[in-house]
Amino acid sequence: MASRPPVEAHDDLDSTNAEARRRAEAGEAGPLWITAAVQTAGRGRRGRAWSTGQGNLAATLLMVTDARPAEAAQLSFALALAAADLIDACVGPGAARLKWPNDVLIHGRKAVGILAESGTRPDGHLWLALGIGVNLASAPTNVERPATSLADHMAGPPPGPQAALDVLADGFERWRAAWASEGFPPLAAAWTERAVGLGERCEARMPAITLTGVAEGLEPDGALRLRLDDGSLERVTAGDVFF
Repeated sequence: MASRPPVEAHDDLDSTNAEARRRAEAGEAGPLWITAAVQTAGRGRRGRAWSTGQGNLAATLLMVTDARPAEAAQLSFALALAAADLIDACVGPGAARLKWPNDVLIHGRKAVGILAESGTRPDGHLWLALGIGVNLASAPTNVERPATSLADHMAGPPPGPQAALDVLADGFERWRAAWASEGFPPLAAAWTERAVGLGERCEARMPAITLTGVAEGLEPDGALRLRLDDGSLERVTAGDVFF
């Protein structure tokens, strides 16, 4: 397994993803984990605010890749799987479930959010920022979907942010290595084993349209395969899915 990238820890940042973007646009290639004890402007998918409570983990991996943007985005599945491994190690086997595209749930409540961002460097390579927030010690209350934390499901104290990142980063390297050597299939298979909602009716809210149908599974590139009521298939590549 490749060695784990170094970690740069900050007391506070506006956003670990924003810091990764600034570093990438200044020419830094990484790989580098950037963490912050406090985020003053943390972000989730589609511009939503993400609160990082005391004792929770906020981190972003900055890296450069030769992969095309659509392929590089598959690494968000690797990060989700690593987060699921962390949760199962702390809470118990099978506690973590995955919801498309990259939410990690504990017994049906969101505990982890992932935000992948990328851009092209002057040399033509792609920089990738894989951000993750893990509710270790506490969960927000005024949120769109029910949230939870690891502490809510553990008899003892949850791991601290640095200890959690140690496990998460090692897990990500294992899944990233599988992706690098075998492509997306091993990640897709592992994700499907832990997925919630497959075979169920859902509503897919995309930027320009909302569709309803049955979530059948992953496409070979990671898109969600949605069977509409008229029997046709729709590829959902971006948006929110509600079961």
